[in-house]
Amino acid sequence: MLPDVIARARALFDDLTPLRTDCGLVCGGACCRPLEGENTGMLLFPGEEAYYAALPDYRLTATEAGTLLTCSGQCERADRPLSCRLFPLLPLLREDGVRVATDARAKAVCPLARQSKAALLPEFVSAVREAGRILAQDDAQRVFLLRLTAQQDELKALQRQFRRDAHV
Repeated sequence: MLPDVIARARALFDDLTPLRTDCGLVCGGACCRPLEGENTGMLLFPGEEAYYAALPDYRLTATEAGTLLTCSGQCERADRPLSCRLFPLLPLLREDGVRVATDARAKAVCPLARQSKAALLPEFVSAVREAGRILAQDDAQRVFLLRLTAQQDELKALQRQFRRDAHV
């Protein structure tokens, strides 16, 4: 059983994806392919772990960032974790509210992440923002979103630093 706040956020994406077509056709489903020998997967939101622990064909790995879920590369659409549903975007918490950003980690695998949000369905971007608003109302989810926001800020700062260093 999923916490209500997670279930409500996930439901926003039951029939909504970044594109009108299967975005996996663009990249061959790169985000669904586990990398052998690498600690990859989708970061679960608080409360999702118990749901996946009860399902076969999923592996949970504890990391410093949280619990990673790795699947076989094929899953029932209804079983997708919230991170998969949001991909390649993230809701970030800022002083002025929820902002939607491209997940800096997604750029390595997702061609859509290397484009602007304008390339994605506006309804999808709006749903990511609404999911963030829903999640931010729950203390545990709010803490998690603040941690994700800080991680994204760190990754973007590193990317800027590497770009500057490359031009020196």
